[in-house]
Amino acid sequence: MFWNPSIEKMPLKDLKELQERRLRAIIHHAYTNSPYYRKRFKDAGINPWDISGIKDLPNLPFTVKQDLRDSYPTGMFAVPISQVVRFHASSGTTGKPTVVGYTENDIRNWVESLCRALNSCGVERSDIMQIAYGYGLFTGGLGFHYAAEKLGASVIPVSAGNTQRQIELMKDLKTTVIACTPSYMLYIAEYMMNKGVSFEETKLRMGIFGAEPWSEETRKRIEEKTGITAYDVYGTSELSGPLFTECIEKQGLHIWGDMFLIEIIDPETGEQLGEGEKGELVVTTLTKEALPLIRWRTGDITSFEEEKCACGRTHPRIMRIMGRSDDMIIVRGVNVFPSQIEHTLMQIPEVGEHYMIYLDRENELDVMTIQIELKDESMVDKVSDILRLEKLIAEELKSSLNVWARVELVNPGTLQRFEGKAKRVIDRRKI
Repeated sequence: MFWNPSIEKMPLKDLKELQERRLRAIIHHAYTNSPYYRKRFKDAGINPWDISGIKDLPNLPFTVKQDLRDSYPTGMFAVPISQVVRFHASSGTTGKPTVVGYTENDIRNWVESLCRALNSCGVERSDIMQIAYGYGLFTGGLGFHYAAEKLGASVIPVSAGNTQRQIELMKDLKTTVIACTPSYMLYIAEYMMNKGVSFEETKLRMGIFGAEPWSEETRKRIEEKTGITAYDVYGTSELSGPLFTECIEKQGLHIWGDMFLIEIIDPETGEQLGEGEKGELVVTTLTKEALPLIRWRTGDITSFEEEKCACGRTHPRIMRIMGRSDDMIIVRGVNVFPSQIEHTLMQIPEVGEHYMIYLDRENELDVMTIQIELKDESMVDKVSDILRLEKLIAEELKSSLNVWARVELVNPGTLQRFEGKAKRVIDRRKI
């Protein structure tokens, strides 16, 4: 299915030409109307008329989250506040919040992007979509809400949390599509099992999961536990919240090239990497009016492919996010992403879906302890079985991560559950 076939199937040559034109236009817009970008360009000795196309991208400075914080609240905006029809903001848990503004056209393009995305993974007018992402200043809930309504689907704006109510609505209103974090979907599945409720009592057929990195193995577990088809979604609050999903081929997330220009860079050196190479995703917005972002460093680690997808769409795809450059754990000099740990754990049949990672320092050395719930307490009923399994898991982790971890198995239901983004890492090191 295609929402906008003339754009989604645009020949790559035409798409590149459109990107070139829009890149030049957005550079001029940012320089002319954003005091922040005008100063950045001048400080870097850049004249916007010198930027002729995509090949000149490396000459432009990066934009990072700290720039938004330093310009709080609206110092980076490129339109007068009178043209801003909506604000969203991050929580600001790690510093000043980042504030994003939208013109009417910005909202329209955000909805257009997500309509294409939902359509590509099979959401239809006949669907009833239960949105269990947060509403309000968080972009997730409203992003899905507006797009699903535009698509013609029915919307249940339940927001995050209140799991019992989620299940009641799912059954009573015959929800067919749910949108939430993957960790919350696993919690819903566990909650239903404990309450003796089967997914067969619902009409749920699809889930769209994001807002936190998750592995292919977690997808398999969600699908096995629920019987639904699970799709990945990507976006950041600074770019406009949820924007891109996998299509039915599940071979990466389509980035709409008429609106966004992507690069993959080495997070250490800032140098561009080639197709298929893993690095940090950098995005330049091509149509945003209120808050254009030039070479926005997302912090997300992925790779990209430009080959035409089997679904017929010609826009580039990014692969599943494997983690964030700022979420990377360094243990005894080794770089580790929590998603790598999850990938290993989810392949071990006795292991449940919930785990916590603790980092400590003992005798001046880093120690990583991973608490892991058993899938079923009855699977290991002897102390010797638990010790054997802990040793096996530690060996598997050492093989995949190249660093040793202390493994502690705990009973099902022991570890904290999350109704929003899961917080898996507790760093207790005092350096």
